[in-house]
Amino acid sequence: MLKNYFKVAFRNIWKNKVFSAINIVGLAIGMATCIVIMLFVFYERSFDKVHQGNIYRLDEVQKFEGMVAPQKVALSMYPMGPTLKNEYPEIRDFTRINAFNKVPLRYGEKKMELPAALWVDSNFLQMFDFKLIEGEKKGVLKEPNSIVLSEKSARSIFGEENPIGKSLVHYGGDTLALKVTGVMEDVPANSHLQFDALLSFSTIARPDFMNNWGGNWLVTYLELAPGTDIASLEKKFPAFLQKYMKEGGWKFYELFLQPLADVHAKSVDITHDYINYQKFDRSYTYIFSIVAIIVLIIACVNFMNLSTARSTGRAKEVGIRKSIGAQRSQLAGQFIGESVLLSFISLVLAVILVKLILPYMVDFSQRALGFAIFSNPLLLLGVLAGTVLVGVFSGLYPAAFLSSFEPVRVLKGTLTIGKSNFRNALVIAQFTSAVFLIIATGFAVKQLRFMRDKDPGFSREQVVIIPLDSKSSPKYQSLKDELLSGSFVEAVSGSGQRLGNNLHQTGVSFKGEGPLRKMASSQVIVDPDYLSLYKIKLVAGRNFTHDVSENARTYIINESLAKELLKDEPKLTLQSLIGRRFGFSGMDSTSTIVGVAKDFNFNSLHHKIETLCLFNQKDWGYSEMSVRVKGKDAKQAVESIRSVWSKMSPESPFTYSFLDDHFAELYKADSQVSEIVGILAGLAIFVSCLGLFGLASYSAERRIKEIGVRKVMGASVAGIVALLSRDFVKLVLVSIVIASPIAWWAVRRWLQDFAYRIDIEWWVFALAGVLAIAVALLTISFQSIKAAMSNPVKSLRSE
Repeated sequence: MLKNYFKVAFRNIWKNKVFSAINIVGLAIGMATCIVIMLFVFYERSFDKVHQGNIYRLDEVQKFEGMVAPQKVALSMYPMGPTLKNEYPEIRDFTRINAFNKVPLRYGEKKMELPAALWVDSNFLQMFDFKLIEGEKKGVLKEPNSIVLSEKSARSIFGEENPIGKSLVHYGGDTLALKVTGVMEDVPANSHLQFDALLSFSTIARPDFMNNWGGNWLVTYLELAPGTDIASLEKKFPAFLQKYMKEGGWKFYELFLQPLADVHAKSVDITHDYINYQKFDRSYTYIFSIVAIIVLIIACVNFMNLSTARSTGRAKEVGIRKSIGAQRSQLAGQFIGESVLLSFISLVLAVILVKLILPYMVDFSQRALGFAIFSNPLLLLGVLAGTVLVGVFSGLYPAAFLSSFEPVRVLKGTLTIGKSNFRNALVIAQFTSAVFLIIATGFAVKQLRFMRDKDPGFSREQVVIIPLDSKSSPKYQSLKDELLSGSFVEAVSGSGQRLGNNLHQTGVSFKGEGPLRKMASSQVIVDPDYLSLYKIKLVAGRNFTHDVSENARTYIINESLAKELLKDEPKLTLQSLIGRRFGFSGMDSTSTIVGVAKDFNFNSLHHKIETLCLFNQKDWGYSEMSVRVKGKDAKQAVESIRSVWSKMSPESPFTYSFLDDHFAELYKADSQVSEIVGILAGLAIFVSCLGLFGLASYSAERRIKEIGVRKVMGASVAGIVALLSRDFVKLVLVSIVIASPIAWWAVRRWLQDFAYRIDIEWWVFALAGVLAIAVALLTISFQSIKAAMSNPVKSLRSE
């Protein structure tokens, strides 16, 4: 019997080649889309799964006076870890980490630079389950000056030599000698902690660090006892802060715990999150999953629609089978079996598509996605189960519909199948989904273009950023003078931080007409040419000067900070702040404000502009140099800078980046989301149109005699095309009406994540509707015109 079912199924697939091809291609696209998106989603959800401990990250909410709004930060204070462990038995252990990037090392005469390292407590490898190849977890980081290398780093430095016990020298501002005590497996790509080496924190720690309450410069992880009530533990933290932070400092902080599994994908609202590789918003993975499933459902709907639309072609088969004793359940089983068979044929094509698409997805997403379907039993089982489910889902309604035919009416020829409201509803659902995705993509592209093109208030084009280390920073002025003497450089400036990052905050004091005010503000240490290089405008006062007497004595603040300083004196102007006493808390009280800069977006447009002060201070040194290059030949300009660097600071590695690339990186996740949703929208439209093409073909075929009569009676080709297209266009119009308010609500919710956003304009909805109608008409018109131009003699010959 099964053999007979397969024979009938293949015969029907071969007999109806066009409709079978539409179903197979549609299902294959839907399946391939789902597989690729699910690979991405599973990869995202796999982050940090290797660690078995009950680990939480300790985060803060900072709410200093002067802030635009309280902010969550992924930073904590050095004493917090050990003190919390001593205070609360629920906390079994702690470990602290701090980033140490671009580490210059020397082994003998060989020099190299490790891209990323971490200072860590001695128990780091006991809390986190990174695998050691050489050394013991308990002891490798116990002693000062210990370093554990990744396998890749050890091989690049020592080749085939055994690295254990060897010495590496950190060269730069010091000549710190580090002893290799262990080698570990390379960190997996799906870890939010990425590093090439671990260094013992005891190397740099001092006893007075334990008194540094208020200094937030590292990340603390806590291992909690199983079954710990997190909410109950967090309620104890205010009393803890009050106990250890004196002089009311505790009022400006809250502590909360974040599960390790949430650090990678649930930290979008947490700033100063410097150690979080490929940070992503988990809500986007839900969006991708839903949209991918929608594309697959649209393909399934195609199968339902085409199967029921062509039901008259199999009516006699059903009548004969029922008349010789076939049960309805048997017929339904046969039709579902045919659907499952078609689904498995689609799977073969889907797997080929995935293999072709995946390299592009890996390159685009920068994720280590793999599709080893035959070497992963769970993946194989999931794909096969999903294929069966798709087949059953697609065939369920057609099976129920076809098996319900009454044999007497079928064999007498009195069976009539009119318009199907259910089939129309399915078409509307298809195009509602497609139109929704078109609208969403339109607004996503518009928002990203707005962020890219919006004037941030400073010029970031043609600016090369060069990191300075402890060797090159003292040579800053010499480097600057030499660069400015060349023909490729327009301006040079130094700073302690980079625009586009979460700028450090510090306590500041201000003396106006009233009592001394203390608050917090973002700050950047700059040289006098900083505003000129970045073309930041002043709204009051003047720029910094090179006068030696002004060094470490002058500040320029932004409008937001100026308004905060004047909030108790609203009648005073910004100019009234010029000459007022202002400075970092605890510093020289003779420092003053000399200018007020127009607000500029020094971070991404996800965030509102915070208060900011720029401090003219050259004695502390700079961590990076900004170089504005002339002309359009950036490559030649960089080579010129490299030549100067090699001559002036040969002992420091030359690395650089362009500031506009750095800002593009800030919006990378948003750009990826926009492009993926856009691709999915295109696939949804394409698969929907495949179904529409099939239905239009069937409609033209079913009405061929009617078309012949109309042509004989004088109907024009345009009139017949309009007749055949009218019903389908009505369905698309209904889809637009349904999709528009849903899309408006969803886009409005999404835009709330941006501090600066576009308006939701009506023309995007109109454009999406016109596009949907145009695509639908284009799809239908091919079959409609073909039918309208056919010879009526051929269609009426049998009448």
